[in-house]
Order: sequence, then structure tokens, then C-alpha cells
Amino acid sequence: MSVSVQYDIRGATASAIARSIEERAQAGRIAPGAALPTVRGLAAALSVSPATVAAAYRLLGGRGLLAAQGRRGTRLSHRPPLATPGAPAVPPHLRNLADGNPDPALLPSWKGALRRIEGRHRLYGESPHRPRLLRLAAREMGDGGIPAESLAIVGGALDGIERVAQAHLRAGDRVAVEDPGYTAVLDLLSALGLVAEPVPVDDYGMSPGDLGRTLRAGAVACILTPRAQNPTGAALDPGRARDLRTVLDRHPGVLVIEDDHAGLVAGAPALTVVHRKRERWAVVRSVSKSLGPDLRLAVLAGDPLTVARVEGRRALGAGWVSGVLQGIVEGLWSDPMTATRLGKAARTYARRRQGFIQALSRHGIAARGRSGLNVWIPVPEEAAILSHLAAAGWAVRGGERYRLRTPAAIRVTTATLRPPEAERLAADVARGLSGAGRPATA
Repeated sequence: MSVSVQYDIRGATASAIARSIEERAQAGRIAPGAALPTVRGLAAALSVSPATVAAAYRLLGGRGLLAAQGRRGTRLSHRPPLATPGAPAVPPHLRNLADGNPDPALLPSWKGALRRIEGRHRLYGESPHRPRLLRLAAREMGDGGIPAESLAIVGGALDGIERVAQAHLRAGDRVAVEDPGYTAVLDLLSALGLVAEPVPVDDYGMSPGDLGRTLRAGAVACILTPRAQNPTGAALDPGRARDLRTVLDRHPGVLVIEDDHAGLVAGAPALTVVHRKRERWAVVRSVSKSLGPDLRLAVLAGDPLTVARVEGRRALGAGWVSGVLQGIVEGLWSDPMTATRLGKAARTYARRRQGFIQALSRHGIAARGRSGLNVWIPVPEEAAILSHLAAAGWAVRGGERYRLRTPAAIRVTTATLRPPEAERLAADVARGLSGAGRPATA
């Protein structure tokens, strides 16, 4: 059966064909990542010109629903901007090490902070930010060397990244990204019609030489993670931060976005590649990993124009981040016990992550995880090891969604992984790899 018949794509005009594909994607008949017919193949099936199908694909590509992947053809985006049937939930009988969540037992309680919020309602026309929260954020950003004269409160790390990208970039612009990199960032760029240009990542972040080549080739923006890089756990050290800053300073017009999503529980110090003289930049620091994912809040520092554009555009839509959420974060950051709890959480995450890496090493398996909540394990082939681990009772994440050009791997979230489990999982990984050759060196 041809793909066009299988998906029942219909239409005689570009807009009708595009609508037909979108409707079938929303209904789940075309799965995320699925290949679509070739332009000529679909044109023949629908008795229309190839130009009509190409125009339909361009319409969908501009909206982030389709991605052209060279020899792999045109595919539905892995996370299309549609309300589509979600990925199957992890079966309850599997130990879930795939979701990337923090350990709920290490998140501070909101109850005290919530009780301390004043009981009055916030009304239209009031300041969008709680002044004390901004002062606390400026102090925290400043401690990491990040200029904090211009700040905004946004609805989480991805909200901040999207708003900054929309403030400066246009469909078709090329963006230097980490490879492997965070799936949601890659999907977001696709949804915005931006082109991700992969830059290899080692334990200390982006390769400066490869970043320089990508910028010289025409990338107009760069998105990087200073610590707790997802999925590899890479973290900048002073030397790498200096080298990347030198490369970026040769391209002063490039937009730089830092995604500091893990913040104080990353297990690595706050370092940055930005500075006051940079023309266009933003650092987004989320509280999702440290205070809880349901607190949809992040602090955004940036150059004055970028922050002004973010604030102005939000004022026309969402208006502001809930004052109740801001009050909870303000209360937690104001409590001296929060710093103590977050320090304990960072040490616990580091101990669990390092314990698993050491357990793997005892089986001769190389893995990466210098910071953060995840460990990245290069493997010869992903599907076989995922199937083997599922049969052994483990759910982990395949690396395909994170990779652009880098070799196969799996990601294991170690946030809740206790030492006895780490030993068992390492042994199961070793057994799964024994029949498939050894993994590549990390």
C-alpha cells in the first residue's frame, strides 16, 4: 500500500492538501516522525502538479508540522504543534527512568510560601512582576556573572526561549544547537520554521571549533546549555566558557540563548558565555528542576532590547506570569532553608548519577553525565537495548530524538536511582550489549 493511500491524503489545491495532512496528523493516522509521500508520488496519486504538493509541504513546513530530512525524505515533525495523541505512557510494571523528572522527595514544599502570599487579588494594570522576586533573581544571576540589569519573568525555560527566538528570528533562519540536544528545543525550532544546525557536544559543552564553523556558515543564533545539558550532562568549565565566548565575540550580531534549566540542582557552578557588551543575548533560568515542574516560571536576563521585546509581546497575549506562582517562588527563594534543601538535592543527584556511571564502568561500559539528572550511554543500536531493558523491567529513553548527527545512545534519568538499582541496571545494560558488540567510547 502506498503511503498516500495509507494516510488517505486528499485535496486538489495546496491548502486543501495541507489541511488533509494536518487533520490526519491530529487524528493520529500519521504518527510523529512518520515519512510522507514524495512530492512527485503524492502529486501522481492526487492527479495534481508537483508544484501544488510542494506548496502544500511548504505551508506545513512553515508552521513546523513537517521537516525535510534530506535522504530520509519529508516527515511529520516529531512533536508537531497540534493536539495529537501522545506517546504511550510507561507501563506501570516498568521502573520509569525515562521521564527526566526530578525526585519529588527532593523538591521543597510550597505550603509555607503559599501561606505567606498576601490574600489580595492582582488586577489589570499592575506591574507584571513582583519587585522582590526580581531583586532575588538579580542577586542569583549576578552571583553567576550574568548581567542582570534587564530581567523578565516568563512561563518556564521553553517559554523564554520561544519568546526570545520570536523577538529576533524569522522562518528559515539557521540556529546552532547542541548535538545531541534537548528534544523540546529541537521541536520548538522546527515549529517556528527555524533550521537547527548541529554542533557536537563533549563533557564540557559545545565544541568551540565546530561552533565557529557553523557561525561562519551562516547561523544567526546559538542555543546552548551551560550545565546539566540534556541528554549528556555536559557542563561548562571556565576554560570552555572562555573559548566559546571568544568564538561568539567574533560574531557580535549572533543571538545567544543560554538554557540554564536545572539551576541550583545541576551539580555544577553557574558559568556563562554572555557579557554586557554582547548585542543580543538571553539567559533563561528555570525553577522546574529545583522547585518543581508545575511551577511554570523562569527568570530571563538579557540585553535591554531583547527583554523589552519579550515583555512587549507578552503584554499583548498572556499579560503576565501568575502572581501566585511568583509569590511561591519568591517565598521559597527568601527562605534560608531552601538553599540548604537544594544543596542537599544537588549532592544527592550527583551521588546517584556518579554511582550509576561507576557501576557501568565496572562492566566496561563508557557513559557521560558530568552534571544534571541524566546519563548518556553510547550503544551500537538503540531498539535492541531498549527492548532488552524493557524485558528486564526498565524504561529508559532512546537517543534518536536527541540526535542529529551523533551516533546511537540511550538516556537514563538517574534522579531517583538508588545504589542497589544502579548495580542491577548496569548489569542489565551489560547483558543487553553483550550480544550486540560493545558501545562506542563516550
